Amino acid sequence: MRFRVAALAAFVVVTPRTQDRPSTAEHTEPRVSAPSWPDFRGPSRDGHAEKTSALPLVWSDDENVVWKTEIRGCGWSSPVIANDRAWLTSASADGREQFVIAVDVRNGEILLDKKLWDVAKPDPKHALNSYASPSPVVCGDRVFVHFGTYGTACMDGKTLDTLWERRDLNCDHIVGPGSSPLAIGDLLILNVDGGDVQYVVALDQRSGKTRWKTKRSVDYGKLIPDERKAYSTPIVIERDGKQRLVSAGAEAVYQYDLATGKELWRFRYRGYSMSSRPVSDGRTLFLSTGFNHPRLLAIGLDGEGDVTDSNLLWEQRRNVPTMPSIVLAAGRIYMSNDSGIASCLDATTGKRLWLQRLDGEVSASLLIAAGRIYVFDREGGTTVFADEDSFERLADNHLGDGFMASPAAYGNALVLRSRTHLYRIESR
Repeated sequence: MRFRVAALAAFVVVTPRTQDRPSTAEHTEPRVSAPSWPDFRGPSRDGHAEKTSALPLVWSDDENVVWKTEIRGCGWSSPVIANDRAWLTSASADGREQFVIAVDVRNGEILLDKKLWDVAKPDPKHALNSYASPSPVVCGDRVFVHFGTYGTACMDGKTLDTLWERRDLNCDHIVGPGSSPLAIGDLLILNVDGGDVQYVVALDQRSGKTRWKTKRSVDYGKLIPDERKAYSTPIVIERDGKQRLVSAGAEAVYQYDLATGKELWRFRYRGYSMSSRPVSDGRTLFLSTGFNHPRLLAIGLDGEGDVTDSNLLWEQRRNVPTMPSIVLAAGRIYMSNDSGIASCLDATTGKRLWLQRLDGEVSASLLIAAGRIYVFDREGGTTVFADEDSFERLADNHLGDGFMASPAAYGNALVLRSRTHLYRIESR
């Protein structure tokens, strides 16, 4: 039976942890027809909630909180949801212990809190990063958790068992891991863009074995290691009736044949360390180039080989994010840069339609639902504005102790990870 939101929307439930074993409560068995948010950017991997979702507009610590559950350790990975279970990762503050966690979305009960492995000597990380920043991804009955160079694991989404691990896909992240995996078909795709090595690898979802591995073709010889790294997550597009992987690294974005990993297309730029994920409308790719001076590029997806000189449609140089991913909707691009300056662009021309300073710095990716754009900031604030070509602020909310993770939508509810807790937010 689903948790009774109407009667208990303002009631806060804090649940105890269940260490390394499934719960024996009545909600252990998942319900196949439950809403799903399998990727940190949702079912379509672009920040769009289902069109039928009626997500809440207002909330606070004592309004519209269905439940609130403390999450151990430190981690910025975003929750993903399948079969009434939210999956996320965490780590000890020093990175020596790394965990996978599953929470029952209906009541906030922790079903699994399992240490996957120990790390003897974690590398340094940036103050804004964590040792558990890459988000999980769900495909069918399997859940994949990823910690960058420290390891990748496959979990059974029903039994909660660990099915396989890989600890050998290593690189020097320099400031900690960031790129999340992509699950598509029977493949698990990982960007491995460190200061030392740069490649894309496809693993077999069932066995964890390598299906293909492709080295980045850009010449990094004249760049310092810091300028060779990247943290973006790939997407998939369809061209000429076939699926292609679009993967952004330092200095270039590529199209690869999804089945073989063969490079088919490349667009070069100056930039690195981006963690913003590209979006596409099927004809055009919209991409942030990252540091040192981020630009938003609109790039045509046609052609073969090096298309740098032919495929740039427009670029925007002002107030472009390096971390938060953008939203594309109805011919408009919505984005917030890391400093919390939001803007709206015409997707065809790149012309700025409006510019608005928000209340806090932003790391989380933007979310759109039912004509509303949600922006979550590092201080715990959320600005909600209208999907329009002029700025219309609909609500300002505050909750918890700050958002580094991106939001998830579960039917009419938001599932939000703050620095210390996981929340379900839903209107009465």
